[in-house]
Amino acid sequence: MYDYIIAVVLGIVEGATEFLPVSSTGHMILVGYLMGYDGQQAGVFEVFIQLGAIMAVAVIYKEKILTMLHFNGWRLLLRRENWRRSDTGLTLVHIAAGAVPVLPVGYLLHHFIKTYLFSVETVLVGLVAGGVFMMAAEKAHRKTLCDDVDKLTVAQSFGIGLFQILALWPGFSRSGSTIAGGLFLGVGRKAAADFSFIMAVPVMLAACFYDLLNNMYILTDNDFDMITIGFFVAFAVSYASVYWFLNFLNRSTLTTFAVYRFIIAALTVVYFFG
Repeated sequence: MYDYIIAVVLGIVEGATEFLPVSSTGHMILVGYLMGYDGQQAGVFEVFIQLGAIMAVAVIYKEKILTMLHFNGWRLLLRRENWRRSDTGLTLVHIAAGAVPVLPVGYLLHHFIKTYLFSVETVLVGLVAGGVFMMAAEKAHRKTLCDDVDKLTVAQSFGIGLFQILALWPGFSRSGSTIAGGLFLGVGRKAAADFSFIMAVPVMLAACFYDLLNNMYILTDNDFDMITIGFFVAFAVSYASVYWFLNFLNRSTLTTFAVYRFIIAALTVVYFFG
């Protein structure tokens, strides 16, 4: 029974934090330690329920994703002279441009990150550094050059993708780094969030399946009940969380989440090291 409670709790944590700029990885590591559920087996479970969160975003943005799949002018956007066009709508070229920077870096550093960076101490660093980064982005944000995800240029997409590399450090947050990075590039919060979420689908799918291919062998039949529960809980909570966050960005800033990160970091220090 306790295993099922763990599955529900971690499914809620994953769903609530995956697409908020608070670091789902950091929260999963901290909550896993608190519940005594960590190690390699826990890591595989977390990857599976992350797929539930990804599926929620795919459902929310299904119309935009289908439109991208039917776009036939992508070859023109591969030419350098078209990288700053803002009249094509969001295409697979934009998504690829955003994903290109992080995929090879993530692949090369995968073993190092999983071996050395999944700890309470590294999460603390990521939470604080990510919060400072988001506050700096809000302070630097002066003029919005793009307020609609369909008006993003390929060059802006690539720039946001560069910022996504910061999220390889646990606790930093993928959505936090990409949305804040978009602010630095003159992209509005809502447009940056939409792009961040849509781009997450192929990037996170690639990362998840890579993890699963390398670690499926450690699972037993008993683990799949937990995985099923966690997957559907993460899907449902993520679905609600994304809608809430997009509405929140219409009336507030990333600073709120930065403050939240500092509070969680302080509580973590008190609990683990106090």
